[in-house]
Amino acid sequence: MSRKKGNDAGRKIVADNRKARFNFAVEEIFEAGIELMGTEVKSLREGKASLGEAYATVDDDELYLINCNIPVYFQASRFNHEPKRNRRLLMHRREIDRLAGAVQREGMTIVPLKLYFNERGIAKLELALARGKKLHDKRQTERDRTWQRDKARVMRERG
Repeated sequence: MSRKKGNDAGRKIVADNRKARFNFAVEEIFEAGIELMGTEVKSLREGKASLGEAYATVDDDELYLINCNIPVYFQASRFNHEPKRNRRLLMHRREIDRLAGAVQREGMTIVPLKLYFNERGIAKLELALARGKKLHDKRQTERDRTWQRDKARVMRERG
């Protein structure tokens, strides 16, 4: 249930953490629900959110999204939310225990990749169980990306 398929069909992506795949080697991908306030949902529907510095952590057998910025919804006036509050993520107990074990034993990190609305209009977060890349791994990734770009250009020119 939590593994994601490769396509983005039927999903409205609100925020994408593009640097995550460059800075981390993704091992496994999960999908989690998010516990949000009404004004947070309205702000997300306007397409405003940032996952740049966000990460997830397990605290007291619950999974939390830390440092995710969802800006205030200005039409809500005094009933607004705190932009960078910790948000509880909703997953099965077995999956949370597995993530916590991997973080403790294997030194991995839980990194948010995408924040989106699914086909039913429910806010979901795509999480990755990842390992941090070393500097030489990042350089190799950049070399591979450049090579693929150059190769595609040559193939286009040849017809």
